[in-house]
Amino acid sequence: MKSLAKDTAIYGISSILGKTLNWLLTPLFTYTLATTGEYGIVTYLYAYLAAIIIILTFGMETGLFRFANKKNEYNPATVYSTTLIGVGSVVGIFLLLALLFLQPATRLISDQIPESYILMMTLVLSMDAFCSIPFAWLRYKQRPVKFAALKMLFIVLYIGFCCFFLVACPAIYEHHPELIDWFYSPDFQVGYILLSNLMATFIQSCCLLPELWGFRYTFDKMLFRKMLRFSLPLLILGLAGTLSQTADKIIFPWIYPDKAEAMEQLGVYGACFKIAVIMVMFTQAFRYAYEPFIFAKNNNKDHKEVYAEAMKYFIIFGLLIFLGVMFYLDLLKFFFPPTYYAGLAVVPIVMMGELFFGIYFNLSLWYKLTDKTYWGAIFSVAGSILIITLNVLFIPKFGYMACAWASFAGYLFVMLVSYFVGQRQYKIAYDLRSAFLYMGLAAVLYTVSVYVDIDDLTLRLLFRSGLLAVYAGVLLKRDLPLANIR
Repeated sequence: MKSLAKDTAIYGISSILGKTLNWLLTPLFTYTLATTGEYGIVTYLYAYLAAIIIILTFGMETGLFRFANKKNEYNPATVYSTTLIGVGSVVGIFLLLALLFLQPATRLISDQIPESYILMMTLVLSMDAFCSIPFAWLRYKQRPVKFAALKMLFIVLYIGFCCFFLVACPAIYEHHPELIDWFYSPDFQVGYILLSNLMATFIQSCCLLPELWGFRYTFDKMLFRKMLRFSLPLLILGLAGTLSQTADKIIFPWIYPDKAEAMEQLGVYGACFKIAVIMVMFTQAFRYAYEPFIFAKNNNKDHKEVYAEAMKYFIIFGLLIFLGVMFYLDLLKFFFPPTYYAGLAVVPIVMMGELFFGIYFNLSLWYKLTDKTYWGAIFSVAGSILIITLNVLFIPKFGYMACAWASFAGYLFVMLVSYFVGQRQYKIAYDLRSAFLYMGLAAVLYTVSVYVDIDDLTLRLLFRSGLLAVYAGVLLKRDLPLANIR
């Protein structure tokens, strides 16, 4: 648990700090872009990016962990080399086809988006997909510091470029346009966000070059077939899971009744959805450390007790994050212009849905350890179908609120199904009593914060801080006594 906590802290600091800094770009975008519709385009494009990158990596990151840890059967360097060549080949084919058919692909995605946007997104996708394998290798080698440093480098560069193009350049252009009019156009604002991403990704990719030499490149066909059998169900799982998170943003402009207003509404939803990303950050930080941890720990006698303990603390701290965000939402909302406030109602729904998804990820260890990854594909496909169906049925009537509730229902469904099936296949004695106790406590405290109406902002925040202290007090008294911490 100490080892897991240490790596989670390092991954978490980089992930949370990096995503926090990246999250701070949301107010930059919402305040500098001319309309909510332009931010809707950003939300729409990045939803596509998240879905396509899953296809390009086709579950090989987890496959790398699985087979590199079979040291009695395979040389880890051979596993890494085989994975690099396999993913690199797929990425190369994708890039070639995308460049050849760029114009029809642009028309297919949207007639409101310039071709240059799709070109930049294609290049970003290709570099990100290939670099996911060297990043996975850093995790396998337990080098979280370098992993975190490179992730932070990307964030710093991305923020720096965005600030240059969206803040500095408009100020210079207003007073001395002759200095920058040779490369800057005030009508290309969304394009500069994508260009910033492309430049930062390229520099980060160059920093990973040392991870591409120092070993002999070999492609083991038999090993690759075994990795594919293990990883392809994870591709379905990952794609279905990502579609569960992004499908609403992809299909929203297609089925929202008012096509002219669709991007504006998507922009509002996308901006408010960003607040719930705090829960995603926590889940991702835990995942980076937990996935290599479960495979390494599997040979120990006490592995099931450790898995159950990790789940308990994940739920406890996930609920703490939920309460923290909801109790201080009155401050967080000022990061957006008032035109976005109507979408704040989605935040608690989306955050709880993301917590369910994090619990589902923790539960997923049983089918990874037993090599029954097809179960994960079944769960994720079922959940994705449910979410997409609910979106299609209810977006025309309820707009983006349907997106929030569809995600909540879908993640709750896959969490429950994975738990009950997992207990039959790979029984783990999870501490359900603690889970329900903390969920009940969090529900009571959140309900009290909603129904106790205090007009004064300062007094309201003080009251909610007291409620948060009650939760923290129960946590410290019951499951994290200070006397046990050095």
